[in-house]
Amino acid sequence: MSQAPGAQPNLPSVYHERQRLELCAVHALNNVLQQQLFSQEAADEICKRLAPDSRLNPHRSLLGTGNYDVNVIMAALQGLGLATVWWDRRRPLSQLALPQVLGLILNLPSPMSLGLLSLPVRRRHWVALRQVDGIYYNLDSKLRAPEVLGDEDGVRAFLAAALAQGLCEVLLVVTKEVEEKGCWLQTD
Repeated sequence: MSQAPGAQPNLPSVYHERQRLELCAVHALNNVLQQQLFSQEAADEICKRLAPDSRLNPHRSLLGTGNYDVNVIMAALQGLGLATVWWDRRRPLSQLALPQVLGLILNLPSPMSLGLLSLPVRRRHWVALRQVDGIYYNLDSKLRAPEVLGDEDGVRAFLAAALAQGLCEVLLVVTKEVEEKGCWLQTD
């Protein structure tokens, strides 16, 4: 059986949900938090709270299969007492104070396919990055297993490559205290 480069077959201490329907936002939340705290039903409830008077909810797929937007992710994390910070892609990644960041959630373009047929359409996909026991992992729900990124340099290299492709957004998951103090940013 072949594995993706960097994938580790037995990582019992790393929580990793696999992709189901269009629930990558739910998977990214649970993966960055390292436990199953959110479900499709919980995300749908957040959508209803965000747009209570809307017949067609703008925060999820019309088909009800997921595809949640950033507002759902931010509200979910706020409900746990956490904060989110958009990373300004114009800043050098060396200014990112990774030890102050609980995890990262990226929004990336993702190719679509029908079976073996690749379509010329790209959709958006949520991906979690997180440190567990001193090692950073790519916890993309489309991966069979977590992918080891290594140390801070490995995360910065991964982020640099993702940002270089364009259309990548990076959301930092931090505590309220870190957000308030702005210590997710190194100014040295």
